[in-house]
Amino acid sequence: MIQSTTPGKMDRLAAFIEVFKLRIAVVSTPHASSPGSPALLLAGSEDEGNARVVFRLHGFSEVPDDVRVVAEVNFDNEANPLMSALPDEISVPLGGSVALQATAMAFLSEAAEGRCGRSAALNRLAEVLMLMVLRSAIDSGAQQPGLLAGLAHASLHRALVSIHEMPAHPWTVDDLAASAAMSRSAFMSSFRTTVGMTPMAYLGAWRLTLARRHLKAGEAVKLTARRAGFGSAAAFSRAFSRAYGHAPADLKRAGASAL
Repeated sequence: MIQSTTPGKMDRLAAFIEVFKLRIAVVSTPHASSPGSPALLLAGSEDEGNARVVFRLHGFSEVPDDVRVVAEVNFDNEANPLMSALPDEISVPLGGSVALQATAMAFLSEAAEGRCGRSAALNRLAEVLMLMVLRSAIDSGAQQPGLLAGLAHASLHRALVSIHEMPAHPWTVDDLAASAAMSRSAFMSSFRTTVGMTPMAYLGAWRLTLARRHLKAGEAVKLTARRAGFGSAAAFSRAFSRAYGHAPADLKRAGASAL
């Protein structure tokens, strides 16, 4: 497993970044962004101390007047459970983070100067800004049970990261409780209360999420079942059909055109 340099903490975003591709495109005219599509904007005036980065899950029907840059966000939005877990709006003030402020200033400098490679630089800096917004959302947690609340939990996040990074491992509740450094009973109770489902239910849902991606890419059902951690293709097919209402072979036949 990949661990951060901070003892006791694990990288809660790494698996999502590896599995789901983050793509951000800065729009040329801020007021031309598409309502309904997730969007990230840089707004406010640094001189007035109200500069902020704002993410809206369903985009902006009306872009605020003080907006300086807008970028459209594609993080495999429909398939990515992290995107589904985000609140409708996340606003992060630049003054709360030296790194966020420095990145935003570099972003605005690129936007203003028109140097070679400007478009690529803007898009990549926007990706970094989005990752910082996601960090803020995870650190803040959530009032309601769900993935964000679990990732924000001081102990449970270790079990979630273990599931995300090694989905094919034959996890047991005891294993996951140990990864969270909790007793079995405390882990089960806390996981259900915080995440909103049992650890095994979450593990199964994550495996099926990954399996759908493999099948859409045209991977064989047996190989997908093995990579996703199911004991057999038959067990995988039953679980997949219960979850999605059709056999995995039906999705595989659609191939890459379904992506």
